[in-house]
Amino acid sequence: MSTQRYLALLAVPFGLLFVLLAIAPHDRADWALENLLAVIFIVALATSARSFPLSKVSYSLIFVFLCLHEVGAHYTYAEVPYDDFLIRHFNFSLNAFMGWERNHFDRFVHFAYGLLLAYPVREVYCRIAEAKGFWGYFFPLDLVMATSMLFELFEWGAAELFGGDLGIAYLGTQGDVWDAHKDMLLASMGALIAMLLTLFLNMRIQKDFAGEWRDSLRIKSRRPLGEVEIQRLLEERE
Repeated sequence: MSTQRYLALLAVPFGLLFVLLAIAPHDRADWALENLLAVIFIVALATSARSFPLSKVSYSLIFVFLCLHEVGAHYTYAEVPYDDFLIRHFNFSLNAFMGWERNHFDRFVHFAYGLLLAYPVREVYCRIAEAKGFWGYFFPLDLVMATSMLFELFEWGAAELFGGDLGIAYLGTQGDVWDAHKDMLLASMGALIAMLLTLFLNMRIQKDFAGEWRDSLRIKSRRPLGEVEIQRLLEERE
């Protein structure tokens, strides 16, 4: 099956889920705000699929993450009734078992952000920036951490801009002053686990793994940059 056809097959159930969860969301304004970045991301994926198709593994991971996000957008992240679902169908309360007093669906999705999207990010780094060895695992982790921080700033800015109930619903701190820090930590942990699993797999199946790792840490140029590079560039212009 071609990658484009596989992506189209994933688009069908996601499209159905999107439409169903767009019907009577808990907070329409919050649902729209939550989906702003998601829609931009989906459009970027769709428009780049022909010229720069990702692997089926990457598309599958992205699909799972987007489905989780749509659930959070429908209910608002602080109100997803996962515990009610478990109690109703399995007579089991995860919150009671873990001793939780807040809704942790948002924390779970932040963890999933790192766990599920670090590999697609790695694929982009390896194919465009030719990241190899150590850098092929560090850069995806670094980018996930950076984008997680940027998203927390985006949430803060949106909450300040819109204020009121919409700002509170979108920010979703649930009274925890360290909410942003914990979210970033969980995203980082998810990405670290994903990269460690990828590292372990490549150590087992990649024939030149050790050599590529050593070469990635080798000094490629002994010439300093900074003022030395500026002087060289100025001399080239003369």
